[in-house]
Amino acid sequence: MEELRTPFRVTAGRFLRSVRIFMSSEVGGAAKLLTVCLVALFLAINGLNVLNSFVGRNFMTAIADRQIAEFVRQAVFYLLVFAGSTIASVFARFTEERLALTWRDFLTRRAVNLYLTDGAFYRLGVSGELSYPDQRISEDIRAFTVTTLSFLLMIFSSGLTILSFSGVLLSINPVLFSVAVVYAACGSLLTIWLGRPLIKLNYDQLDKEASFRTGLIQARENAERIMLTGSEPRMKSFLAGRIDDLVTNFRNITSVNRNVGFFTTGYNWLIQIIPALIVAPAFFRGDIEFGVITQSAAAFAMLVGAFSLIINQFNSISNFAAVVARLSTLLEAIENSQRSRPEIQIDSTREELSYEKLTILSKRDGSPLLQDLTAVIPARARVLVTCAREDQGSAFFRATAGIACPGSGRIFRPAGERIRFLPQQPYLPPSTLRQLLVPPAANSEISDERISLLLAEFELERISKAGGFQQEVEWHTFLTQREQHLLMLASVCVAKPYVILLERTEVMVGWDTFFRIVTRFANDGIACVHIGSAANISAYDAILDLGDSGGWQWRKPR
Repeated sequence: MEELRTPFRVTAGRFLRSVRIFMSSEVGGAAKLLTVCLVALFLAINGLNVLNSFVGRNFMTAIADRQIAEFVRQAVFYLLVFAGSTIASVFARFTEERLALTWRDFLTRRAVNLYLTDGAFYRLGVSGELSYPDQRISEDIRAFTVTTLSFLLMIFSSGLTILSFSGVLLSINPVLFSVAVVYAACGSLLTIWLGRPLIKLNYDQLDKEASFRTGLIQARENAERIMLTGSEPRMKSFLAGRIDDLVTNFRNITSVNRNVGFFTTGYNWLIQIIPALIVAPAFFRGDIEFGVITQSAAAFAMLVGAFSLIINQFNSISNFAAVVARLSTLLEAIENSQRSRPEIQIDSTREELSYEKLTILSKRDGSPLLQDLTAVIPARARVLVTCAREDQGSAFFRATAGIACPGSGRIFRPAGERIRFLPQQPYLPPSTLRQLLVPPAANSEISDERISLLLAEFELERISKAGGFQQEVEWHTFLTQREQHLLMLASVCVAKPYVILLERTEVMVGWDTFFRIVTRFANDGIACVHIGSAANISAYDAILDLGDSGGWQWRKPR
């Protein structure tokens, strides 16, 4: 039992902390105002419901007694109460949706910031610790905010209903009140017993739906390679397996829903007849008016409905429990990834790039790729890094970039935008040309004309002619691989970092263009570390040779 309580306490603690952070954030003032409006509207709705029960009683009594004048008067009251209830309900729904949207916006932005901070997204992806974090951030947060707010309001509304209609039902027949309480309690326990497997099944269903959707995305993103390699049958088989998984799990869900439905449907039907069975004898004896029967039926239904929140909302509750568990797992995984520190330490307090006893091991077999490297990259220097093994350069590049690698030692480097990395396969996010080339701090200082001249210098005139200075562009579809490299190199001339690391860039842009750009970097005061090979080593100031067994040599070119 303690094992079950601990995760519940952790999840409940995360939930309460999330609410506190939201209410104390920059949007907390608006959220509190919307909450106060919701409470006031639900109080008004509950008061109108109680008033409606008495108007309905008098209305039905007037019909039974054939009192035309009273019938007309109560009909007018009925219309006024209905109008007030309609207005209050519509505004309550509108306010609830606005508050849920505000909460979702805040939580989603906060989750994205946590996910994309300190490489958490990369570590989670590499470790495989968390499945489909994208779905948890997009779909699960939406479901969490909407459902949480809905449940809280239902609980609040049910509490008001219980307080209001308990008095009404006690004044009509105390036995009927006791029956309502016992009936709802027994119904809730049986519903929980019948539907308890749904939480696990709904949790799994979210993962299986995400797995199928991910497979479809992979087919779309790799369409050309699938066609060229004739992999359509394997992709069909892969997706068919994902469909089988989600359909099988959903069949189990429908089976449990069927069992719960048999009970809850009968439970709700009996609510309509129980009040009449208990109150009707008093009407036959002449102790009460006819309208009291209809009022008791309405009050009983309202009170049992308030007590039966678990029964009426069990499917939603089981879905919500799965969503809360998934979000709790997401936050826990992000926090764990932030607490875990790589063995190779990164110190971002220096203006120069340097290495102190850096050792890098192979992820595949643990063999040394580099051992005890101690070196300083001088300012403005052009350094060539040659590798005896293909995986050495990639490991050296990624370790310097701060990506976790097995090994030890320390890397001292500039912070933030003062160091740039251009991998062999760069990624250009969808953005405007200005956003891609110009750092935010210098945005107003760099004119479009200067950007056009820079693009011409880097053989990218067609981009300048096509516009895009203020228009967002999907660069990976618009540019060739060579143009993407050149555009990233052009952005370095604008940002002017202290150091840039290049991974086999000469393969993409060509030797002549590459040496011209590297010379430009040196003239701009940018140190350049090039991991690759060279047609002319005299173009470099120093060479770092990485040996086959992890040894290294720092030398001057001849």
